[in-house]
Amino acid sequence: MLDKSPDDLADLYTIDAVHEFPFSSPGFPSSFEGREAVRAGYRAAWSASPIQVEEVRRVAAYETTDPEVIVAEHVVLGTLPTRLTTFTVPGLLIVHVRNGLITRVHDYMDGLGVSSARK
Repeated sequence: MLDKSPDDLADLYTIDAVHEFPFSSPGFPSSFEGREAVRAGYRAAWSASPIQVEEVRRVAAYETTDPEVIVAEHVVLGTLPTRLTTFTVPGLLIVHVRNGLITRVHDYMDGLGVSSARK
């Protein structure tokens, strides 16, 4: 995310993984289905966005009763160089992993926080 590398990100996923955005913003898909959709979706989103991610802070990580599932809270700190503004966006991920690769992600992000930084 810091380097905006869709290839590095997609390589963490299984071929048939699903990355869901339950709180999707208008104009953004509610999910990417498959590794190549993750790659293409993030390539398009990151290349179109002037936002620069400065830091991703891990707030907390929670183990679950399922050894293949972890819940992680984080805060993204970024800048919007075109407006000389900074922003923070809280998020929560529920990540399913099997054999070292991501099979499913539920990505809860404050998309309105990003949108308000752009205004």
